[in-house]
Amino acid sequence: MTDTTILRQRTGEETPPAPPRAGSLLTGLLRTARPRQWVKNVLVVAAPAAAGELFSLHALARLALVFALFTACAAAVYLVNDARDADADRAHPVKRHRPVAAGQVPVPVAYAVGGALMVLAPAAAAWLCTPSVAALLTAYTGLQLAYCVCLKHVLVVDLAVVTTGFLMRAVVGGLALGIPLSRWFLITTGFGALFMVSAKRYSEAVQMAGKAGATRALLTEYTTGYLRFVWQLAAGVAVLAYCLWALEEGGVPHTSVLPWRQLSMVAFILAVLRYAVFADRGTAGEPEDVVLRDRALTLIGGVWVAMYGLAVVNW
Repeated sequence: MTDTTILRQRTGEETPPAPPRAGSLLTGLLRTARPRQWVKNVLVVAAPAAAGELFSLHALARLALVFALFTACAAAVYLVNDARDADADRAHPVKRHRPVAAGQVPVPVAYAVGGALMVLAPAAAAWLCTPSVAALLTAYTGLQLAYCVCLKHVLVVDLAVVTTGFLMRAVVGGLALGIPLSRWFLITTGFGALFMVSAKRYSEAVQMAGKAGATRALLTEYTTGYLRFVWQLAAGVAVLAYCLWALEEGGVPHTSVLPWRQLSMVAFILAVLRYAVFADRGTAGEPEDVVLRDRALTLIGGVWVAMYGLAVVNW
């Protein structure tokens, strides 16, 4: 212990926190980028998979690049968001452990790295991909930045913005490969995302009852009844749109062993019903956590992927 530290203790003066070490800072930046939530960016392969365009090295390489660029944009948004919400996050029982709120990543560093990624990712997309991909990434970062600054405080609009972020992930894969997007694909993806987003908000409202304003002020404006209505409505529309898509394809002659596209409706509906169990309990947090931690839901999802894949390859 140094003489300066001893003197500070004797006089009652607080010792300033030590600056984070380089290794600790890099670890904090990586944690702030939310590696678990990178699972959401797998949606970039949704449109190409639906169109059966995943069976070439060119397509796989392009989608891997788009995945990385979207991950960079999402990481930039998380960094800026955590920097802005550092004070509020310290009042949350879980979010107070985030690197920025805990002091592992200084607020100015989070802003600087986030701002750099917001500029570099769309620029790289314009150079390595297509102008449409760059435009969508720019729109995504702009929309999410507006969300961090003000839109997350606007009733209902906050749900629409987060849902749009999921939808943009699904659309960008089609733009990268020049694949036309089905209206049923867009409706299913959009309302499926709204289902998960509103279920998460509902769970937050239930868990933070009486102190919601301390971490997400807008939760005090929603009622649990309204949020329940939203996730139930969204789940119903998503299921209906998926079934209409599957049955629409049923009129097309096929040579597969079984009608996998129609059979995939069963797995899709079971997955929605299983997810709704957690939504109803008020324990539907981050979508990737719900899916990965529940073995039954993971199994159902795997069965759906297998059926969907067999339908695409017409096996």
